[in-house]
Amino acid sequence: MSTMELVTSAPATMGPGEIGPWAARAERLGFDVIHISETIHDPFTVAALALQSTERVTVRTSMVLAFPRSPMITAYAAWDLAKYSGGRFQLGIASQVRGNIVGRFSAQWSEPVARLADYIRALRAIFACFQSGAKLDYTGPHYRFERLQPYFNPGPLDHPAPQIWTGAVNARMCAMAGELADGFVCHPTNSHPVVLRSRTLPALAEGAARIGRGQPAVVANPHVMTAATRDAVDALREQRRSELAFLYSTPAYRRQLEDFGLSGVGAALSAMAHRSEWDDLPTVLTDEVMNQLVPQGTYDEIPEVLSRWYSGLCTGINLPVPADETDDDSFRALLGACRQIPAAERNSS
Repeated sequence: MSTMELVTSAPATMGPGEIGPWAARAERLGFDVIHISETIHDPFTVAALALQSTERVTVRTSMVLAFPRSPMITAYAAWDLAKYSGGRFQLGIASQVRGNIVGRFSAQWSEPVARLADYIRALRAIFACFQSGAKLDYTGPHYRFERLQPYFNPGPLDHPAPQIWTGAVNARMCAMAGELADGFVCHPTNSHPVVLRSRTLPALAEGAARIGRGQPAVVANPHVMTAATRDAVDALREQRRSELAFLYSTPAYRRQLEDFGLSGVGAALSAMAHRSEWDDLPTVLTDEVMNQLVPQGTYDEIPEVLSRWYSGLCTGINLPVPADETDDDSFRALLGACRQIPAAERNSS
């Protein structure tokens, strides 16, 4: 059985001016992959600067929003970063939720599962055309590409095209990922092992079975709480509480709560969000709820906790970079222990 891939996410607020030193530190700590989100900064710009400051790690967007962009625009950005990095860039794309796509981006929303599947197929057709120079001729239910003159073709890479990853919560989108994606990043609200076993992994397997391939790589993203001391772990609780309360206020993300008999918590959070009571959301997630949902422990304790939760379930785990650089030596030891957690077998197709 393979060992676990170690992933970390750049803080959502981290922009072009800060990402370089942070990414270099993450690489020195021993992480294998850095995730770049799309929140308040352009993810491709931030990814480029992370790649510029590192030599070994893979940089993966997690996740770029697909629908506000043409697949051709996304393909050019991914191709440039893959070429610049010598193949260390991977493209993570996702649908997000209707409210953000329509209200924040003024973009079209329709049939998100079918449309994202079409988007991924279109990207692969464009990548193939970039690599081979063949005529571009792709027609799907949502996207059509039939024109790419040599003048506009960036030409081949010296390595394979960028992997395409995605993420999801609902079963149909997870099944689509199982069928089409190279890898899958769990949302924080479907990363608990109970939900992985009961919902996420079966849906991924269903999609993979449609085309007779193995399950894609799967990264769990449980918003781990870990620090050097128990007091420091407790201090992290309020930050995690606020993050999770905001996420669980979105109805599409409440399935994990339902699996723990906490549907009333999700309903309360959604009602408060509807009333724009953002500052009060964390009060709904009690310590008892947090203990159920989030793996936590000191640097000495957390490898055993994560092994108990995730051994054999996923191929990678997302862990936070320590806030205090004086903890780096202890954290390297933690990563070394976590790397030995048995991972699920990777898709070899």
